[in-house]
Amino acid sequence: MWLTDSENMDTHVGKLGSKVFFSVAIFVILVQSSIWVSGDEGLETLVEDVADHPSYSTSNYGGYEMDELGDDPWTMVQKKGNQFVVNDKPFYVNGFNTYWLMVFAVDQSTRGKVTEVFQQAASVGLTVCRTWAFNDGQWRALQKSPSVYDEEVFKALDFVISEARKFKIRLILSLGNNWEGYGGKAQYIKWGREAGLNLANDDDFFSHPTLRSYYKANVKTVLNRVNTITNITYKEDPTIFAWELMNEPRCTSDPTGDKLQSWIQEMAVYVKSMDPKHLLEIGLEGFYGPSTPEKVQFNPNTYSQQVGTDFIRNHLILGVDFASVHIYADSWVSQTISDAHINFTKSWMEAHIEDSEKYLGMPVVFAEFGVSTKDNGYNSTFRDTYISSVYKILLNSTKKGGSGAGSLLWQLFPDGTDYMDDGYAIVLSKSPSTSNLIALQSTRLSMFNSMCGWNCRWSCHKKHPVDALLFHDEL
Repeated sequence: MWLTDSENMDTHVGKLGSKVFFSVAIFVILVQSSIWVSGDEGLETLVEDVADHPSYSTSNYGGYEMDELGDDPWTMVQKKGNQFVVNDKPFYVNGFNTYWLMVFAVDQSTRGKVTEVFQQAASVGLTVCRTWAFNDGQWRALQKSPSVYDEEVFKALDFVISEARKFKIRLILSLGNNWEGYGGKAQYIKWGREAGLNLANDDDFFSHPTLRSYYKANVKTVLNRVNTITNITYKEDPTIFAWELMNEPRCTSDPTGDKLQSWIQEMAVYVKSMDPKHLLEIGLEGFYGPSTPEKVQFNPNTYSQQVGTDFIRNHLILGVDFASVHIYADSWVSQTISDAHINFTKSWMEAHIEDSEKYLGMPVVFAEFGVSTKDNGYNSTFRDTYISSVYKILLNSTKKGGSGAGSLLWQLFPDGTDYMDDGYAIVLSKSPSTSNLIALQSTRLSMFNSMCGWNCRWSCHKKHPVDALLFHDEL
């Protein structure tokens, strides 16, 4: 479904194919013009030239179309060392969050918004969406009670997955919530108490064997679901980028982190035993804990080291494939807009990229970040500056072959969903400068993917005729 409030949208989208063709031509010319520069320097020069070129900016959405960039088979995302690969070529992520897709897809009157957000995301080159594959005991619940499901809501999730595939967008599906939204661990506690369990607080979700069994039964049902639209079992579907154990798990009753560590260990092995093909991540915010006292200086405050999470220790668990980090300077540092937000974000990201390389040997995705319009002193210029700073840090890692594997904006909304906005929503049609930033980052990462894919360091056997023009040395 196209946006109904912009007559220019159809014309704009119709021009995308020629725009991308022109962009690729510029790309080859730039490569040829920088042939005397080798290795990292040549790549950096190329990216800077692209950033300055007007073909990557539009008056509406940033122009981009994934279909024009290749017809590789739709296969699982995998991990090779500290980077993601698809078809043995690198896959750097520029993505977004839209958590409510399943609930909107239940009702025909709102289902079109799912199509709209995917369509708009694809138009600026976004390739990964993180969304909820849970809704426990609430309005339009997927799981109405332990192991009891609403088939209509499951069909809505089927639709979300099938629709994402149409726009070549992959999904990170979260399987539970630390917070009360959409049920969360509090709902599991409620179910446990209704069953007669003696539970002290919400953190018993992580330790009580019955509640662990509830969670595992739900995971089993979701992973083994056969999509009623595509007829593909979820655990076999390449549209799913990864499973996420829980959105922002915390266990404040045990600041040692042992209780949460034990839960992650059990659930990671359980998920992987059932689905060894998909990647798995935890869903952590990235706080450093007791196992690395020398790292807590990077935390935003002293409280964050007492919430029962431990970035390095948690991610060393068997079965966890990549690290997740969230960035909320406006919640953690100060609710007033200032350069302190950008300074914190820079040190926060660089610390996690370095640790993912040095200690974990895995990719790290900055799975939530954004700026709220509710922040004191908010303006769109600062939001663009902030987003650009996140993108730049990732590009610096990308150029070095580092662990910075991508980011997911919180969050992307289509027109007409303002009533759901928590302050962070980006509506592309209303934010042309932000849309252009997103599209430029998508283009840059696509170029990295293509260039590295032609480079033998990725063991890509598909030779490209302009190999000689791209590199004299490795990235």
